[in-house]
Amino acid sequence: MGRYSRLHEIRRMDPAHDYAEILRLISAYEFPWDYRQGVSVAFLRDYGVPRISVLLDRTQEFERAGQKRYDDTVLIGYEMAVDGFDSERGRAAARHLNRIHGRYRIPNDDFRYVLATTVVGPKRWIDRFGWRPLCAQEVQALVEAGRRTGAMMGIEGVPETYEDFERLLDSYEERMFAYDPANRRVANATFRVIASWYPRPLRPLVARMALAVLDEPLLAALGFRPQPRWVRSSASAALRLRARCVRLLPARPRGLPARPRPRTYPFGWRLDDLGPHWAAGRPVEPLPDEVDGGTGGATRRRAAAPDSGGRTPAPGCRRPARNS
Repeated sequence: MGRYSRLHEIRRMDPAHDYAEILRLISAYEFPWDYRQGVSVAFLRDYGVPRISVLLDRTQEFERAGQKRYDDTVLIGYEMAVDGFDSERGRAAARHLNRIHGRYRIPNDDFRYVLATTVVGPKRWIDRFGWRPLCAQEVQALVEAGRRTGAMMGIEGVPETYEDFERLLDSYEERMFAYDPANRRVANATFRVIASWYPRPLRPLVARMALAVLDEPLLAALGFRPQPRWVRSSASAALRLRARCVRLLPARPRGLPARPRPRTYPFGWRLDDLGPHWAAGRPVEPLPDEVDGGTGGATRRRAAAPDSGGRTPAPGCRRPARNS
């Protein structure tokens, strides 16, 4: 398979119908590392909004179990998308996500903003540091995936185009970014998780490089000073050099998709493992399209399926042999 073969394949697809498959090709084959970085920076942006970070700080999930909180966020997104958003696996993950959020009173505007970061964040990162920019079909697939996620979560007023998502994100940040001590506490906890993935002598450098790729409005909202110009230039140069090297590599083989490698679950995970421990005890509500009349309907069309209990094995993990 040539380096640009999948790009040619994606350009022949219809994002309105094939968005889940295009998203899978983006995240598992074409840009697995870059897509993950884009999503990570997207979630860092949430911490620049005191109304969001104060809630996250109050739960103490990042302070007590930062690695688990990071892994759970990645895995719920993976579970929703891996077999398609409308697969039973995807719908079960969406119900579980709604079950977690249902404990809190979160304004619709905050949900819309967080959703926008997951659409705009990966595109901006890949266009800046990926081995090639996203094509129009890939951008539209991100939009369609965001819109489907919004519908499954019952979010109102979800944008219809990428430009609308981008305007929503930029205008929201202009109004809502502000420093609060909670912003910095949650960000520090997240940076500690990221730095822990590397040998101890490299951790200060990793932290500086992570800060160097963030824009100044976000840094100010998180309570960090901009890194020196030479650090920012070095970080950008290193990431662009990586992109040039990746461009020269062969395409990822079809049988070797990138998959999450959660440190919290080395032997695999069940859906009920993901999220705070109390979430499994909360009732599972049907999705908006599982009630008569769609969003806002009052009568359940079918019962929401609970987690089947099946364990998703971690990559490279063999199932333990049964005792005879």
